Amino acid sequence: MASEFEEVAPPIPPALKAVTLTHVRYRRGDPLGHFLAWISLIPVFISLGGFVSHFLFRRELQGIFFALGLIVSQFLNELIKSSVRQSPLETCDSHGWPSSHSQYMFFFATYLTLLCLGKRRRGGSGRLLALLPWPPAILTMYSRVYLGYHTVAQVFAGAAIGVVFGALWYWIVNTVLVEYFPMIEESALGRYFYIKDTSHIQDVLKFEYDNARAARKKVATD
Repeated sequence: MASEFEEVAPPIPPALKAVTLTHVRYRRGDPLGHFLAWISLIPVFISLGGFVSHFLFRRELQGIFFALGLIVSQFLNELIKSSVRQSPLETCDSHGWPSSHSQYMFFFATYLTLLCLGKRRRGGSGRLLALLPWPPAILTMYSRVYLGYHTVAQVFAGAAIGVVFGALWYWIVNTVLVEYFPMIEESALGRYFYIKDTSHIQDVLKFEYDNARAARKKVATD
């Protein structure tokens, strides 16, 4: 029987688990580190500002499957991390190989590039848009090494997986799943949420522009 004067061990606090997509710190007084810390948050801005806005205001099947691919990519990243169990440089409740930030950004860049080039936009706009995601992707990869979260090998592994899976997912969506787009569009759920398919339209921007102008002219003449 324990004595009334016997010391009782304090309860062990629960282990802290980081949300790795937003886990970013930089050295105080380092302007480059501050800039790269914000660069590391680009995946969050894309997810919340880009795809949430897309679903609210556009609801195109291509964009929805693009976002779904990014989600699947992150599940794949966690599966690989939990299997390899390689520690990151920064002490946190996570694994380092492969870098989830690099995988996210290079998946995004690969899919968007293929999407822009596949749409066969008029002039050089498609090629220009295809180049836009690559500088942020490379900066994000560099930021994770500079800020001390990953090794060079870990970020390159994430980038490689992102490129390969991004290209594979693009092929799956635009070769296999695209055949089901009309069915999804005409389903009860699709009609309820106004989900649409514009993959058959070569220049969506011009199509919407022409229809918006025609509708405005019709209203003006009614």
